[in-house]
Order: sequence, then C-alpha cells, then structure tokens
Amino acid sequence: MNAMTLEDLDKEEKKEGKKLYDFQSAAIEQIFERLDKFPQRYSLLYQLPTGGGKTVIFSKIAKRYIKETGKKVLILTHRIELCAQTSNMLSEFDVPNKIINSKIKELGEQENFSCFVAMVETLNNRLNDEMITIENLGLVIVDEAHYNSFRKLFRFFENVILLGVTATPLSSNINLPMKDNYNELIVGNSIAELIDKGFLAKATTYSYDVILSSLKVGINGDYTVSSSELLYNNFTMQEKLLHAYELQSKGKKTLIFNNGINTSKHVQRLFVEAGHEIMHLDNTNSEEERREILRWLKEKPDAIVTSVGILTTGFDEPTVETIILNRATRSLTLYHQMIGRGSRILPNKSAFTMIDLGNNALRFGLWDAPVDWQEIFKDPDRYYEQLLSDDIIEKRFRYVMPPEVREKFSKSKNIEFDVKVEYEKVKREWLRPGVTIDRSIEQHAQMCVENSETLQEARQLAKLLDDDIQFRIKDYSYCIAKSTPSYLSWLHEEYKRKLNSVLGKKF
Repeated sequence: MNAMTLEDLDKEEKKEGKKLYDFQSAAIEQIFERLDKFPQRYSLLYQLPTGGGKTVIFSKIAKRYIKETGKKVLILTHRIELCAQTSNMLSEFDVPNKIINSKIKELGEQENFSCFVAMVETLNNRLNDEMITIENLGLVIVDEAHYNSFRKLFRFFENVILLGVTATPLSSNINLPMKDNYNELIVGNSIAELIDKGFLAKATTYSYDVILSSLKVGINGDYTVSSSELLYNNFTMQEKLLHAYELQSKGKKTLIFNNGINTSKHVQRLFVEAGHEIMHLDNTNSEEERREILRWLKEKPDAIVTSVGILTTGFDEPTVETIILNRATRSLTLYHQMIGRGSRILPNKSAFTMIDLGNNALRFGLWDAPVDWQEIFKDPDRYYEQLLSDDIIEKRFRYVMPPEVREKFSKSKNIEFDVKVEYEKVKREWLRPGVTIDRSIEQHAQMCVENSETLQEARQLAKLLDDDIQFRIKDYSYCIAKSTPSYLSWLHEEYKRKLNSVLGKKF
C-alpha cells in the first residue's frame, strides 16, 4: 500500500468537516499496520465498545483502503437499518457506494462504485445463484461480527482481507468460536477508558435480586422466551419493575428491555394503569409505526419505551437516561448491547441509570468492569465455564428489606431470620426440617401483628413480605437439597396459606 499519513487524513478531515478522535485515529493506524504486513488472505478482528464509533472507524478504513490500493470494499451487515446507516456514513466521507438489497438482482457496470454495502442473507442468495460478482474486491468488512450468520459468506471471499468489527468478540453460537475465522484480535479502548476520556456516559447500576430457578436454557444457550414470560409476567415481578422505575427513574427517558412480546405488553398495561405514558415496540410493528414511536421517544423528555429484541443494534438515541433490563440473559454480547443504548453522551448528560432485574450484573460484572477480551477470544469455552451459575448467584443473595417496607414494620425491633442457622438448630433438636419454616412463619406473623390493629391490616402487611418469603424458601430448599421449580412454587403458596391461617388465630 502507498503510505497515507495521519497528516494527509487530517487534511481530508478538514476538507470534509469531519475529525476523528485520537483513539479512533490510533485504531485505524493499528489496523493498517497489520494489513500492510498481511496484504491478502488475512482475517483481523477489531473490538471497540458500543458507542465508540465503530461505523466511523471502518468507513474511514474503507476510504483509505480504496485510495491506497485501488481495490474495492464490501461491508456486510445483518440488519437493514445498519445498511442504511453505513451507506450514509460512507457518503458523508465521500465514498461512492451502493447498497445490495432485495431489489438488486445484478450489479452490472461497477465503475461508479468503489464500495458495496450488503445484508448477509440477500448477498448470500445472490452469490449462491451466481447473479452477483464484485470485481477487484480486496477488503470485506463485517459489522457486528459476533453474529454467526456471516460465516456462510466467508467461503466466497477466500483471497481477500477480512476485517470483523464488534463490541464483544464472543460468537453468538457457543459451538462456533470466532477464533476459527479470525487470525487475531485487536482490542480497542475499554468502556472505563472511554468514560474517563469523556466519550461515554457513566452508568449508575441498581440491582434487584431475582430468583431465576424457573428459567430454562434453550439450544442457543440463553433463557427461553416461554420460561422468561412465565417469570416476568407474574404479579411480583411486575410490581418490582414498577417500584424500581418509580424509585430510580421516574420522569427520566427510559428504555425497558424484555425477553418476550407478552411481557412487554404486560409492562405497557402496568405502566399505563399507574399513570405513566409508555409505548410498546417489537418486530411486528410496521416501519411507519416504528418511526412514529422512536420520534415520540426522541421528542418526549420522560418517554418510556418497552421493547423486545429490536433496539439492541442499529438504534441510537443519546437522550435516553435510563436502561431497565427486565429480563435475564446469559449472553455477554446482549448485556453490553442493551446497556450501551444509554451510554451516549450529550453536553448535559455524562451519566445514566441502569436498573437490573435479572441478576445480570452479578453474572457478568458491572458494565464498565474490565474484560479480558483476548482471553475470551482465545478460549471462549473457559469463559463460559467460569460464568457463575444462577444457583451460585442466588446462594449469595441476602435479603435487605426496602426502607419503604421497613417503615411499615417500624414497631418490630427484629425482622431478621437466618434460615440456615435455624435449620441447623432444628437438626440439633432432632425435630423435623419443616419446623424451620414453621418458626419463620411465626416470626413473620408476629411482625404483622405488632404493626396492625385488625386482621385485614395484618394480612395487607403480609403481602409486603413476599420477597422476604421467597428468599427464605430458597435458603430452606438449599438446606434440604430440594429446589425444583414445582416444589418451590408449592412451598411458596403453602407458606402464604399458613401465614394467613396463623394471623387468623392471632386475631
């Protein structure tokens, strides 16, 4: 390649009214250093956090590569929105480009275009049908490279340079690691570094412990939609979500991520009934509906949008102030993508709120915590093995009664009950294990009696103890080594029935 200095790039930037940040310029130099060393048949993966400007970087790379080599560039995306965004960015940088979409059956004369942008499925169909050939192709750039769908195209590009870009170099398919398709990984600035440099907003995280024992893992390695909806549609979880929003985010522009359409629609009804303006969005909405909802989100200062799987990529609304994960995920990539939707900075925005209702921060660490991407790239199996299981996470839970609930039990000096300690005590007394639960129920009943004057008031207070009850039941199940979802569900209902019965006797 003919050498193109940063000074040359800066001149072009001034001419175009654009300027790269220092870390973006450094990334481009680092990538071209590798491409100079391996001018063909080389696969390089570049990692940069969501919000770091990957599209700007690879658009600049495309422009420089075309100018230095005279060869053409192909950019692959997995969503139509990303195609349009990439094409617009290339046009801003004066790169003649053409989108290969479903309307394009053949390319014909190619002299007017030095770069092509294509959806993976569309291009795969055209290449398989031998309807399209890109002449003088030298570089293929894969956006959101962690998606496994791109692999089907790689066989068509064996003699070119392959550059994948992603925020999380971890394959969407656990059985098909990225190291099988890329020779090496270049790691960009970390989230913490970009926050320190003022390029990303800092997240303040509020985590709410959730019992996930009822969730099932599907063949894709993540929790199934059906089991997630059973958990997140129940009254307790819906109330927990509304409480978390009203306590930590009321009045702020908020995105809520769910794992099922029914859950998202339940959330919408719940918030409307509570007097909050909210819109629901999923992949069944028309393009016009989607545009209208996102326009409403942009313009309304306290807008709330509850969604399913549609705003994780190809969406950018810097004014979002709160991200709520109303779901659990086992995907590190999805975790980063969802939180990243709130990380864009503005002159009056340097921080945002993240509310976690799926133990995700306990599973993956805080969003801006250090991640050894090189180690994950080289040995993804080891990474998955080291992930904490839900069982281990939940064993570490310690219930802390929220201040507003504690206030309702202000006349009770003692609200603590250590199930594990009590269980050992019961064993030493040669009593049946269930006595542990009986003593727990008695203590809860006493708390309700101390803080009420009528049976009706006591039973209303008992409803506020549901989270505490669930934690006690979970601890008890560990003690007796019996924690199937059906048993826990039965024990939960039986506990509440007995508690109401004891309250009846006390009054």
